[in-house]
Amino acid sequence: MNTLHQSPLDPGFVQNPYPFYERARAQGPFFHWAEYGMACTGNAAACSAIFRDRRFGREAPAELAPKIPPHLAPFYAVEAHSMLELEPPRHTRLRGLVLRAFTSRRIAGLLPEVETLTHQLIDAFPAGPFDLLAQFGQKLPVIIIARLLGVPEAMSDDLLRWSNAMVGMYMAGRDRAREDRAIAATEAFVAFMRQYVEARRADPRDDLITSLIAAEEAGEKLTTDELITTCILLLNAGHEATVHTIGNGVKTLLETGHTVTPDNAETCVEEILRFDPALHMFTRWAYEDIEVMGHTFHRGEQVALLLAAANRDPGVWENPGQFQPNRPAKPHVSFGAGLHFCVGAPLARLELQAALPILFQRLPTLRLAEAPSYGDVYHFHGLTKLMVQAT
Repeated sequence: MNTLHQSPLDPGFVQNPYPFYERARAQGPFFHWAEYGMACTGNAAACSAIFRDRRFGREAPAELAPKIPPHLAPFYAVEAHSMLELEPPRHTRLRGLVLRAFTSRRIAGLLPEVETLTHQLIDAFPAGPFDLLAQFGQKLPVIIIARLLGVPEAMSDDLLRWSNAMVGMYMAGRDRAREDRAIAATEAFVAFMRQYVEARRADPRDDLITSLIAAEEAGEKLTTDELITTCILLLNAGHEATVHTIGNGVKTLLETGHTVTPDNAETCVEEILRFDPALHMFTRWAYEDIEVMGHTFHRGEQVALLLAAANRDPGVWENPGQFQPNRPAKPHVSFGAGLHFCVGAPLARLELQAALPILFQRLPTLRLAEAPSYGDVYHFHGLTKLMVQAT
């Protein structure tokens, strides 16, 4: 397995990581990324296989569980109940309870609300150049997830701030200042959610928090700490990736001269998700010695699945580096696969398929007002702002 060097903080990589992914692909199914100290793959078949193989998982083997520094304890106390970070049997129980509340019917019922909110946000756009990310991309998903959970949408700016600070824990170049911001956000978020959960226990409403409180499986209910973590996970994951996907997607559409209509919304959104996804890396631990495509992983080793690279695997897609809004949809890995397939994928798809056609219908002359720039947020991938104008 060949070793490659590439700082995830390098400005060129931040703006366009795809040439590095292609260089890495030329090494074979796996390569060793020196800066991360682990095997990585951008091979679609390898990513799909590892996602689905129960011998790999998110939880570190017990003997390798990292020692948590005291100053980070509040963050990891929340993570300890996150189904994103757990394996069966706890993952099975938590995900089952969440899916009893987060039903496809409940999500489908949000369509009129997403459409109405999209029009309202567009009505409020300022004249002249403006940041579509701040005025639209950030607002739509966070307001919808706040309404879904039943927390006041007036809190959406706080929710956005807390979420941004918390996901900083996963970014390259994490330092003590970023950690301190994440801990402060975690403590504020937990205090807010604890108060909200207790209020809903006393006064049930028609919202997701009440449904999560009521959800029961084989006599099991979510504990208050599990409820709080699940709500934080749904809020963070429920908008963070969608914000980046709206920004990356609109940027791509404007740069390539394409548009999205109600007729091509489904295929166009899948192509947006494939072509320039919001999440570029997900890691897994090996639980035993396993061979995958000629490489042997030993128990306790980690492997990084490079989702954005896998989505451009020429073994699966023809001309993968080309954006084709009418490309016949094939499975991509932007939402993961297997046990941890993203619970929020149906909501993200609904928001994107509903909102983007309205945006382009209402603003047919929409164009870039300045060159967009990606933020230094790897292993996420999203714009700092998206300056546009529609005159």
